[in-house]
Amino acid sequence: MVESPEQLPPKSRNLRWRLLISAILISTLGGLFYLDHSIGRSAPILLLVCLFLAVRGSYEMSGLLKTRSFQPRFGLVAAGTIAIILATWLKPLGIGETHMVDLSYLGPTMLAFSLVVMGLFMVSALRFREPGKTMESLSAEILIVVYVGVFLSMTAQLRWVAGPDAGYLVLGSLIVATKGGDVGAYTLGKLLGRKKLNPFLSPGKTWWGARGALLASALFSWLWLTYMPPVFDPSWEPVPWPLAILYGIAVGIVGMLGDLCESLIKRDVGKKDSAALMPGFGGILDILDSVLYTGPAAYLFWSLFPMASWR
Repeated sequence: MVESPEQLPPKSRNLRWRLLISAILISTLGGLFYLDHSIGRSAPILLLVCLFLAVRGSYEMSGLLKTRSFQPRFGLVAAGTIAIILATWLKPLGIGETHMVDLSYLGPTMLAFSLVVMGLFMVSALRFREPGKTMESLSAEILIVVYVGVFLSMTAQLRWVAGPDAGYLVLGSLIVATKGGDVGAYTLGKLLGRKKLNPFLSPGKTWWGARGALLASALFSWLWLTYMPPVFDPSWEPVPWPLAILYGIAVGIVGMLGDLCESLIKRDVGKKDSAALMPGFGGILDILDSVLYTGPAAYLFWSLFPMASWR
């Protein structure tokens, strides 16, 4: 006899819910990104996804940081993150040089970030009336713009770092390695975990969980970068296995740090989740914490190392 969801223990119901939502999210994003890949270099669907994430992420983080003397203004930070995301698409849309995709490709994004910070300072100066909370709120707004806008922009630029045809191979490698690390951390942490990794920030994480995360990230990275390049193009060679494993380990380490850094924000403001968007998951920032934080490191890795043998 099959038990109904109401008859299952709470943990079992939560696990089933998480698996169902994960399957729906992965299928939906996979379909959207397949369509986006077929459209070409301009990546309009990815742009729309990033704009949604920028606005939603700004909303969640503004809500998180509205405590004590912090009063970030959602409208301002949302506009700033949107500007940074739009600047990321200038070169893919043909505005400026398009034949070079390396560290110099970040110019428009960094210029937009600089202008956004200048604008936030200017608005704070014009609205200043008395001492008390202006600098705290301004600092919170700059943090939101960096965490949501810049980190998301850097992650999105993986779409072009190894060539426009390999965009979702590269983005997939980041997602597979980080989320594979989550699976490894959960598995080994549950089986062997005793000693806490950082009980003050994240009481559920253990040293065995961290080992599991690194092993799984390395394994999933090697599998993806070995067997998926020929799927994208039959003429493409797999990424050399030492680089694939090293990339997985690097992504696994930075992903764990990203998870802890989001926990730092939530613990300091006394909240469990960034938002109550999806039961069992929390908010968008809870789902994307390790991916966003790892985006710049992944971009640096693909820019400096000969990962893309097909280029």
